[in-house]
Amino acid sequence: MQYELFDSHCHVDDPKFDADRAEVLSRMAEYGVTRYAVVGSDMASSRHAIDYAQSHPGAYAVVGIHPHEAKGYREGDLDTLTAWLKEDKVQAIGEIGLDYYYDLSPRDVQLDVCEKQMQLAYRLDVPVAYHIRDAHQDMLELMKRQKAKLSGGIIHCFSGSWEIAREYLKMGYYISFAGPVTFKKAPRLQEAAMNVPLDRLLIETDSPYLSPEPMRGRRNEPTHVRFVAEKIAALRGIPVEELAEATSRNAMNAYRIK
Repeated sequence: MQYELFDSHCHVDDPKFDADRAEVLSRMAEYGVTRYAVVGSDMASSRHAIDYAQSHPGAYAVVGIHPHEAKGYREGDLDTLTAWLKEDKVQAIGEIGLDYYYDLSPRDVQLDVCEKQMQLAYRLDVPVAYHIRDAHQDMLELMKRQKAKLSGGIIHCFSGSWEIAREYLKMGYYISFAGPVTFKKAPRLQEAAMNVPLDRLLIETDSPYLSPEPMRGRRNEPTHVRFVAEKIAALRGIPVEELAEATSRNAMNAYRIK
């Protein structure tokens, strides 16, 4: 591999990798995935992400409460997150946000827990990784209400149109694309990937989920971020090496990694 890649969002610490994690990490090295963000979804997985990142070179942790898990929010969680965010290799709050596709937590609870974590990010001046599905309008309204207190970050696994992407860009966010951008029936997503400025573009796998073409139907892993890179580079008509370099630099900037 002649270029390095940064998988800006994955779950390689997930139990789905327990049986062959060493082989997965070996393939990552072989394919140039030298840096990656391991992202929590609740308090337990966030602590696990920290421990994983602190024991693996090139890994960084993101901690927070996913909208699916918002119903499990407990008093004291923000204090715990505050302490964790001061630990080595913990770079952001996430993945937080709104998910109206599954509605695994009531929408009012999702909004409340998301806003609490956004306010924490502002107080600590740390970036945020957002999970937003079928809820862009409410998320944009929440962001606009908080506009003076946004601390920047990433719209992870972007699923909207170029018009929606522009609204997030106006507020200073990076836009991250995952496996769905490679799908044949994804014209809106591909239009967004073509138009997001190169200095605001990220790539990710969200592994073990959302395998890209040609790996659909199999467990996803960080090495497959190259397929996302290759697809977007082809859409934009630029060398994949250029896209890899830009997205790696952008991930470092988005997560404020020195």
